[in-house]
Amino acid sequence: MAKNNANIGFEKQIWDAACVLWGHIPAAEYRKVIVGLIFLRYISSAFEKRYNELIAEGDGFEDEPDAYMMDNIFYVPKIARWNTIASFAHTPEIGTIIDAAMRAIEDENKTLKNVLPKNYASPDLDKRVLGDVVDLFTNMDMSDTEDSKDLLGRTYEYCIAQFAAYEGVKGGEFYTPSSIVKTIVSILNPFENCRVYDPCCGSGGMFVQSAKFIQAHSGNRGNISVYGQESNADTWKMAKMNMAIRGIDADFGPYHADTFFNDLHKTLRADFIMANPPFNLSNWGQDKLKDDVRWKYGIPPAGNANYAWIQHMIHHLAPNGKIGLVLANGALSTQSSGEGEIRKNIIEADLVEGIVAMPTQLFYSVTIPVTLWFISKNKKQKGKTLFIDARKMGYMVDRKHRDFTDEDIQKLADTFRAFQDGALEEVKGFSAVATTQEIEKQDYILTPGRYVGIEEQEDDGEPFDEKMKRLTSELSEMFKKSHKLEDEIREKLGAIGFEI
Repeated sequence: MAKNNANIGFEKQIWDAACVLWGHIPAAEYRKVIVGLIFLRYISSAFEKRYNELIAEGDGFEDEPDAYMMDNIFYVPKIARWNTIASFAHTPEIGTIIDAAMRAIEDENKTLKNVLPKNYASPDLDKRVLGDVVDLFTNMDMSDTEDSKDLLGRTYEYCIAQFAAYEGVKGGEFYTPSSIVKTIVSILNPFENCRVYDPCCGSGGMFVQSAKFIQAHSGNRGNISVYGQESNADTWKMAKMNMAIRGIDADFGPYHADTFFNDLHKTLRADFIMANPPFNLSNWGQDKLKDDVRWKYGIPPAGNANYAWIQHMIHHLAPNGKIGLVLANGALSTQSSGEGEIRKNIIEADLVEGIVAMPTQLFYSVTIPVTLWFISKNKKQKGKTLFIDARKMGYMVDRKHRDFTDEDIQKLADTFRAFQDGALEEVKGFSAVATTQEIEKQDYILTPGRYVGIEEQEDDGEPFDEKMKRLTSELSEMFKKSHKLEDEIREKLGAIGFEI
């Protein structure tokens, strides 16, 4: 069983060392400190490698910013290079030096303007421990930048996941658990030279997994066009840094912005849309957007943005485009404020390709159960929808948090593939295919349990009459013990003056 939290080595080392720094700094501020250092270390190492190559070529271009930008490498001025920072690691000025480095990088690279954190000189930050963390990064083997990119990228993702756990509900604003993202990506199966869009992109996890997927299937992870939008300023900055570390050229717009009120990618028609929008968002501005072109299937209610998100994504699909998104379970069956009618219209338009009911405790931020929706403009199986009940899948990482194994994710992807190829063997209690007419008979409710039924129980070989006699006898004994315990409690309460 390949578990997704395996092989955590350097990532945890960084996290454990970083925790020493925490002190009394709020989690959100502290997060900026760590992710900023990871970013700074990576772009400096990528720059140094290219710098040495240019020196060896001998054409005198090593101090020309264009010589780096043409290779998608950020130009790092001398004040911001890691060897400069490392030399100040154990001085009182280390915080000021790092802040100056961040400003210098922003000045040289306009796409990073106002993106990098500059809170290292804060008096709340222990400079001695900050120097120790700088040492930890300094001692990394950065000889191979590609491997280093993955190592630092994994460290970035690991630390973001840990911050999400520590920050609870707020953590859900910037992090979707990797098992959910991997499931969406594996089912959607993105290909090279595709356009991938996330209208509420958080820290960019959907894009990272898409690029990894393409690379794992013999493609070039750079051959993907990434478009995103994020309304939270700090989260938008995290996404920009995440893409830079991964070497992914992404268009997140010139600033953070509300997707409903200021759609930064109005003309985009994406091949794949992957998203984890805020659950059951209220007061999203419906009163000012009633005539919006995106509400093709009905005006979403003011008190819940779930069907606004769905319709926004459908609006941005290419003719053969596909969507994978996470929604709270209520969207499957709600009839309030016109949502049932919108769902009916989307189903009648033959857009819903699959619904996967997920287990609880997958998210750090919420415990409510969620569902994955898969919507396709040009379904292979016309007039049919796949339903999967995956609520029993996964394993408990700890007392509070569940995760999927790689095998779990592969099973879900294989089930979708078999459905699309018309070769699915339905499994009672797990998977079923329903026609639009069958969904209509269920009042257009999409809860998978209505379609997959209850899994068949293995016959234990005990005759029914014998089993019932045994069970009723056991139940009778339990009743006797219950009455005896009840009498004892009454007696003890009566002894101290309390009658029942």
